Amino acid sequence: MKYDKIILITGGAGFIGSHVVEHFVRKYPNYLIVNIDKLTYASNIEENLKSINNDPLVTNYVFVKGDICDRNLIEQIFKDCKVSDVIHLAAESHVDNSIKDPSVFVKTNVNGTYTLLDVCREFWKDNYDLHRFHHVSTDEVYGALDNNPEHKFHEYTAYNPHSPYSASKASSDHFVKAYHDTYGLNVTISNCSNNYGPHQHNEKLIPHVIHCLMNNEKIPIYGLGINIRDWLYVEDHVRAIDDIFHNGTSGETYNVGGNNELTNNDLIKMIVKVYSKLTHQESTIDFKNVVKYVVDRKGHDLRYAIDSSKLQNELNWKPTMDFEKNLKNTILYYMNHNK
Repeated sequence: MKYDKIILITGGAGFIGSHVVEHFVRKYPNYLIVNIDKLTYASNIEENLKSINNDPLVTNYVFVKGDICDRNLIEQIFKDCKVSDVIHLAAESHVDNSIKDPSVFVKTNVNGTYTLLDVCREFWKDNYDLHRFHHVSTDEVYGALDNNPEHKFHEYTAYNPHSPYSASKASSDHFVKAYHDTYGLNVTISNCSNNYGPHQHNEKLIPHVIHCLMNNEKIPIYGLGINIRDWLYVEDHVRAIDDIFHNGTSGETYNVGGNNELTNNDLIKMIVKVYSKLTHQESTIDFKNVVKYVVDRKGHDLRYAIDSSKLQNELNWKPTMDFEKNLKNTILYYMNHNK
């Protein structure tokens, strides 16, 4: 079969990546989706992609186990599959881990992104306009905001990363932009707020809180619990990636937010409330009794908030998912998958 596009999706067995893979495989049967994933601790190909792996009708999907830093492997994939486009999600993303060992983050997030870009430069040099490299990044590259609700991250906000993780992502963003400005590579970048939904590893806040509740463990809260994050449902994020990949302007960055700003305290209170209702324990689970405040994380940014107006105005995207409804669905997912 001749495919209209052959898209290499990196990190497609992870949290966001698996949702992107399934979305593109299902929505675009005329595309061949090549998923490369190193299958680190944060990936779970059996669980996250079982609907595709177990579907005999899916014929436009290929999985390759491998490291994006392995240039020989990436070049071989480009040769064998004739890759036309890249959607790059593979990354180390846990801030605490980056504080313990920054080197892994430099290797994957910086060197891995460079490797992909340089292979694209080599293989697409005859006509860059026919190919697209979309890079998925984070709002953490912008640093921190104060509590003024009028202050939000825009695409022109200066980079000011505060953790080894955000510094590595900031560096990868700059490499993507540099390859556009220097070589003319057709690139787009998206910087998103905190994602939530099924398939996320238990090290992340929402699944970790659910895990603690299910196992009668105290929920650790950094500092005073007043740090604020903007929560974006993963399916809304996937739609944004689709829109930007297909219709975004080359060389441009698009911010993706969920318009759901909550302090960690308020978010955890909501999770506790929903979980207690689902388990019929409203009278026995109390927020004050299930949490413990711990020493704050080093370099812990106070607040993140995304202004997505550029994405909404140019590409007609907007977050559509009801936060409380999808928080409930997320909790149910983990209750059913972590028994």
